[in-house]
Amino acid sequence: MKRYKYWFLLLIPFLIVACSGSDDPVIEPPVVLKEGLNYSPTAPDADQELTITFKAGSTSALYNYVGDVYVHIGVIVDGSWKYVPAEWTENISKCKMTKTADNVWSVKLSPTVRQWFASGETSIQKLGIVIRNADGSKKGLTDDAFVSVTDSKYKPFTPAAIKYATLPAGVKEGINIVNSSTVTLVLYDKDKSGNHKDYAHVIGDFNSWKLTNDDKSQMNRDDAAGCWWITLSGLTGTKEYAFQYYVGTAAEGATRLADAYSRKILDPDNDSYISSTTYNEDKTYPQGAEGIVSVFKTEPDTYTWKNTAFKMKDKDDLVIYEMLLRDFTASGDLNGAKAKLSYLKSLGVNAIELMPVQEFDGNDSWGYNPCFFFALDKAYGTDKMYKEFIDACHGEGIAVIFDVVYNHATGSHPFAKLYWNSATNKTSAQNPWFNVDAPHPYSVFHDFNHESPLVRAFVKRNLEFLLKEYKIDGFRFDLTKGFTQKSSTESTASAYDATRIAILKDYNSTVKTVNPSAMMILEHFCDNAEEKELANDGMYLWRNMNYAYCESAMGLPGNSDFSGLYDTSMPMGSLVGFMESHDEERMSFKQIAYGNYTFKTSLADRMKQLKVNTAFFLTVPGPKMIWQFGELGYDYSIEENGRTGKKPVKWEYYDDASRKALYDTYAKLMTLRNANTELFDTSALFSWQVKGNTNWLNGRFLTLEGGGKKLVVAGNFTNQAGSYTVTFPHTGTWYNYMTGESVSVSATNQTISIPAHEFKLFVDFQSN
Repeated sequence: MKRYKYWFLLLIPFLIVACSGSDDPVIEPPVVLKEGLNYSPTAPDADQELTITFKAGSTSALYNYVGDVYVHIGVIVDGSWKYVPAEWTENISKCKMTKTADNVWSVKLSPTVRQWFASGETSIQKLGIVIRNADGSKKGLTDDAFVSVTDSKYKPFTPAAIKYATLPAGVKEGINIVNSSTVTLVLYDKDKSGNHKDYAHVIGDFNSWKLTNDDKSQMNRDDAAGCWWITLSGLTGTKEYAFQYYVGTAAEGATRLADAYSRKILDPDNDSYISSTTYNEDKTYPQGAEGIVSVFKTEPDTYTWKNTAFKMKDKDDLVIYEMLLRDFTASGDLNGAKAKLSYLKSLGVNAIELMPVQEFDGNDSWGYNPCFFFALDKAYGTDKMYKEFIDACHGEGIAVIFDVVYNHATGSHPFAKLYWNSATNKTSAQNPWFNVDAPHPYSVFHDFNHESPLVRAFVKRNLEFLLKEYKIDGFRFDLTKGFTQKSSTESTASAYDATRIAILKDYNSTVKTVNPSAMMILEHFCDNAEEKELANDGMYLWRNMNYAYCESAMGLPGNSDFSGLYDTSMPMGSLVGFMESHDEERMSFKQIAYGNYTFKTSLADRMKQLKVNTAFFLTVPGPKMIWQFGELGYDYSIEENGRTGKKPVKWEYYDDASRKALYDTYAKLMTLRNANTELFDTSALFSWQVKGNTNWLNGRFLTLEGGGKKLVVAGNFTNQAGSYTVTFPHTGTWYNYMTGESVSVSATNQTISIPAHEFKLFVDFQSN
């Protein structure tokens, strides 16, 4: 009987004949399922029921699968999935498919396709479909499937012919506030060949998200300016308006874009995960929008700055604290960091460098995946909170530096989306801002072409905006080695590049024009002649000394030469040296993992060795940078939870005596720097003996003279107490700076005993 389970189906033709009353009945042929997706009816209609059936072939990941199967489905509108009933692994009954036979599952969109999706007046022309198992790890088909649908009730929007009009005087690309009730929106659109899109409209709260061919939606075209524009009036000054551009061609269809110059954006995929304590203003996503939207107010909020007289002192001698807001406090935001300013003030840092805070994709990030450069990321706080934080820093005498990423942008950036090649998932060859592929070997996301006048204008406008709007004190530029159009490999990318130099000088000129005292730091790592030329123009260069200081921290002398930190071939004060950064392994982790002596087991000895490292770091003239919690011997690897993943926040380290002693060493040495600036001036006389094996067993030494003051450091990096011959610039009374004790020096070469993993620092002046 099993093979005749459906025997009654054989009777259907006879029943039809018997009941039809006709000698010539019309008989529907039996449905034969093909492998893959099947539809009934075979010509789907938006206002009819639709049954989707999937048959898994032998090569399908769902072949012989016995668990639950779901359909992930949506209406395709302007290239985006809309009205998707459930997230990727959200298993709701509506999307659960019914197993009708081995390897066959079906789902019914009823009573009609339109009603099943609750898509309202949206024209349904195409559905996107994925068949998956419950946890999303298996897909019935390798690629997303699409099915065309007939919609006789609602037709897709048809743009009217282009309206030409001259761009109003005084406006520029982006959002132009004319008065409290009027705004002019301007969108640049001219590709490398001088072509533009066939149409451009705006949709938003001001026109109920309705596409129309009138002055509430259709933009004007100015070919001479290369722009679309529209002026909207009758707006309420205190109301936030969300909007998008709707642009496209007859051949390619439409794309929705946010404005690249937006001060605030709304992200439907990520904003809901930001807590109200971090972001306490409205971030409600508008109904009718698709993807990221822009927001504006014609009466923007104002902020009254308290510390207007702040000016960064002595850029050549800063100690910068590099901070990732996400991992600095439990709240991972500006509120948390602001509450710790007294800690940083006591430590003695005089600048904070915030890792990227311009809007980046997602909420959980290092920030080197930027998508909007004029909006600061809501994952850390509101616009007001950013200003309050900067203002509070200035009140404590601490400068604020933004880490900025102009080498690249993600595909969410409007410039990337405007000219996009969906077949390659890259920016188009006609994109006037981006390279299709980076000419250098350090490519991530989509590479800006800094030789493009459009890119140069955009970056300079952004630099000016950040300096004026947020009163910041400078920038750290990420990956400036990539600001080139020269094709290179890893072995040639660092070679001298005159064009790259000219680009960076252009940006530095913009910074100095806005704020002559602002600082521009480069992550460059190029030919010494190129770095020297940039330094002579007033820029600062990162100097990575992580490897050498990690080696000494581990008790491994061979490659622990510190001398690259003080490079006399470069202009004095131009190198921002660091032992650790966001992008380097932590010294204390390497002590535990690979350390010599007792470092794998003794926290006390590890912290002592780091104190000696610090003594031969912070007493060297020139600006320095420390990575957050380096002052407490943070010992979780950079690879913990993935390289860019969240790291444990360990404020309890401060309560450990060994770690607190390291913090105190940092604080005392920074007090020495801050209170005796003449000693650390670029004109000071400096010498040291810090080679690898050569200066390991016999001690390492450092001498500094400036402003009539003198300093001597002697360090023991070994695990045995030692007696070292220390050379003093003169005899007489000296002081052990760390203890305050006086020392009588009777001969310029004097033997000094130093315990294992410790140092002594002598000055010839009394200091508090």
